[in-house]
This record gives sequence, structure tokens and C-alpha cells, in this order.
Amino acid sequence: MKLLVKALTWIQGLNTNDLQAPNRDFNYIKLQTLTTNTSEPNFEYTQIIKQLITDKEISMVSVDQLIMTQESSTLEILVVDDHQLILSGTLNVLQQQYPEAAIATAKTVVEALTQMRNSAFDLIVMDLSIPEKSGAIAYIDTGINLLQQLIKEYPQQNFLVQSSYVKALVRIKHEIDEHQGGFAIADKGLCESEMIVRANLALQGATHTKDIKTGLELKPEWLEVLKLAFEEGLTDIAICKRIHRSERAVRTYWTKIQDVLGIYPEPGKNMRIQTEIRARQEGLID
Repeated sequence: MKLLVKALTWIQGLNTNDLQAPNRDFNYIKLQTLTTNTSEPNFEYTQIIKQLITDKEISMVSVDQLIMTQESSTLEILVVDDHQLILSGTLNVLQQQYPEAAIATAKTVVEALTQMRNSAFDLIVMDLSIPEKSGAIAYIDTGINLLQQLIKEYPQQNFLVQSSYVKALVRIKHEIDEHQGGFAIADKGLCESEMIVRANLALQGATHTKDIKTGLELKPEWLEVLKLAFEEGLTDIAICKRIHRSERAVRTYWTKIQDVLGIYPEPGKNMRIQTEIRARQEGLID
């Protein structure tokens, strides 16, 4: 298998001679090519890509500028999406890019887990809003829970989350940051070429998660309070009983949540309603 990695750096005011100068104090990356006949997992490839992205000496290079090509004859890809039209479109794009790859599909959590037990996939392309089983309603939480399970059970699995609800991934940002495999995010509004760039990134063990807002992180118990209040419609007293916390503790949770979301008392405005609106905008609740 042959891997070609190209890293392109745009540096204002510099020409080709500048880039070739050995003692310049700016950062750049040269074209690298690695050839190997091994059939083992792409450990060397992964290390190269991660170095390109994370090494301090090359921090000027954007992930968006990383371009990779890989032979597709050995690839196995799983696509998880319950919308037939979108599923067909994704399959078409992937088949054009990886004509020799074996591509399987799943429309529910049950089908996805069955596929995972039967095959070892190089890449999982998945939506977040999916149903638990055939005939069930699709929820973002269902996809988030599936992703959490897969991250836990397959710590080196490569993922491309392709969804209209990518902001919801902020709920599990810590788990994504700790994941050892490739992980890329692609909003469904992205063009096909950009989607393929991100698929290639994930395939090589790289990470592209800048679409997740990094400055907004809530503790799990705060998220649970949001869900119980705005998805199940529970009162604070009912929330206390559900999570086995005192009323004072729940009031404190609300204060912390509102502070993180930037919701403060204003004349004529209901803070609880403002909290719900902002939480939905940030993808914290469905």
C-alpha cells in the first residue's frame, strides 16, 4: 500500500526560494512519501499524520490543508444513516473515491452493532440522528449514545461523523479528545470534496474537530438536568427525585449552567426559557 501525504502551507509574502532556505525561522512542511507493503494497521501512517497536525514546529499548517490519497482495495467502510436519500448520496460519493472498497450500511443502532460484530471496518461514517431499531423514532441522543459505546468498545476505530447536528458532539467532547483513532466531523452541508478530505483524515488516524465549540463544556450532571427539564418537562422537585440530589444542589446546577451559557437576569426576560433556547442553539439538548 502506498500513502502520499501533501501538506500545503500558505505563507504571506514568501516565495519558493524562501521556503527552501534552510535557516528560515518560519514553519513549513515538505512533501513526504512513504511506501510499504505491510498489511498491518497503518501505525506509521497514523504517526506521520498526527505529527503534521500536532507538532509544535509545524503549527502553522491547517488541518483543512492536508490532502491524502490511499489505495482503496483493502478498505472496509460502514455508513450509518436512516435517511435513504442521504445514505444513497453518501454511498455514491464514497464509491467514486474508493472504487474497490467494501461498503456496508446500517439504518439503526441494532443494525450498526450487528455490522460491527461481523466485520472490522477501517472507517465508520455515521449520522447522529438515528433510531434505536426499525420503526423507532430517530433521536440525536440515540446517535450520541451509539458513538459513545463504539468509542469505548473500539478505541482505535476511525470515525467520520456526518450530520446536521454536529454541535451536539460538545456533549461528549472529552471522550472524543481522548479517542485514539481518527475522528473527523463533517456537516451535511459541506461539499463532496471537503467531505472526502475529512474522510481521508479520519482514515489515517488524524483528527478534525474544530466544528465543536471548545469553549463550552458542561459537567454530565448539568447536562442531565437540562435534558430532564427541557426534554422530559420535569419540575425541579421531580428532577431532585430522579437524580437523588437536594433542591439546593439542583438550584446550584442551574446557576452553573446559566453562567456557562451566558444567561443572566434581565428585566422582562425569563431565565429558564432563555436557558432552553441557548442550550438548543449550542446542541446541548435535542
